Amino acid sequence: MAICKLLNNEVHYSYVKSVLIIFFDSRFRTFVALKILKYRLMRILKSILLVAFLVVSCSLNVQAQQYKAGVIAFYNLENLFDTINQPEVNDEEFTPTGTNLYTPQVYMDKLGKLSDVLSMIGTDITPDGFSVLGCAEIENITVLQDLINMPKLKSRGYKIVHYDSPDKRGIDVGFLYNPKYFKVLHSEPLFVPLKGDDGEPYFTRDVLYVYGLYDGEPVHFFINHWPSRRGGEEASAPNRALAASVAKAKIDSINNASPDAKIILMGDLNDDPVSPSVAKTLGAVGDEGRVKPNGLYNPWVKYYKDGIGTLAYGDAWNLFDQIMLSHAFLDKKQSGFFYQKASIFSKEFMIQKTGRYKGYPLRTYDSGAYQGGYSDHFPTYILFLKEKK
Repeated sequence: MAICKLLNNEVHYSYVKSVLIIFFDSRFRTFVALKILKYRLMRILKSILLVAFLVVSCSLNVQAQQYKAGVIAFYNLENLFDTINQPEVNDEEFTPTGTNLYTPQVYMDKLGKLSDVLSMIGTDITPDGFSVLGCAEIENITVLQDLINMPKLKSRGYKIVHYDSPDKRGIDVGFLYNPKYFKVLHSEPLFVPLKGDDGEPYFTRDVLYVYGLYDGEPVHFFINHWPSRRGGEEASAPNRALAASVAKAKIDSINNASPDAKIILMGDLNDDPVSPSVAKTLGAVGDEGRVKPNGLYNPWVKYYKDGIGTLAYGDAWNLFDQIMLSHAFLDKKQSGFFYQKASIFSKEFMIQKTGRYKGYPLRTYDSGAYQGGYSDHFPTYILFLKEKK
């Protein structure tokens, strides 16, 4: 009120004084009056801007004081291999003598680049950054241990959930979590029973299931890396639908036991938000109002329809890297965490500036030549809020 009275008095005084001067004075004094009026108006404008800044700052501070923030992320780490040749898997190209000349120096550089990105995700929201991260295209637990021990991540104390998948290339999915925010109670790999054209088993990545307490709340996580589109999108679609059905079966069993369960499904799905594996098999929808109590909300549908993606191929964007959540996260008046927004993390330094991949995510390799990049995918993340007690 004091600021408002001060501003009102100044406006009144300036206006009356200036009008009187203009009415009675000569041409010279009229000029002086206009200069005074301009000066006073500038002072008033500055005062108004200062008040507006203080109001916004106070509002943001109140917002920060009223809510806890939680950041859940996913990132395809693009062939994060160690440099050791494992005879039982096809990893020869990612060895020092392989086609990619994947030396210890390249490996350490890649770890540094990935840790740069991971150290920044969510730090504009909370100082600790992401509390949970699902990741894909990692060779083993060793590479994850090396990653979380990089200087920019080590102080956060991330822990790992990982199982070796039967994938013939030896790549797996993984789960990183900050024990300050999440406590693991149970985890297991869910096998995806694929078969090749010859009827023989065809091995891909398991779906990683992790259950625990997220700031005291029970939450179920599913980390996915579904079969690729090799052989064509349509021909390979049944493989991704099968992987989706493995996750969906587990989700349905959880919902049957606990209809209000909080569930998060994330991963590199090798399919877009409107693809049959996502829209039909999972039944995920992009409209919050249409999500059923046992259904999934997919916030990436609008992104995809607007032409925004996480990776590009053939001058077209795809949005394979998705994070979906159950109906229980959509009530913003609840006492627990609720969904606030979804974002793609893409900074200028993560974008290719020249060449045939100009404008795409800056990848690690291009036709066997090391590019010094990060990943051919952008990471995604979800912001959750929870009212402080």
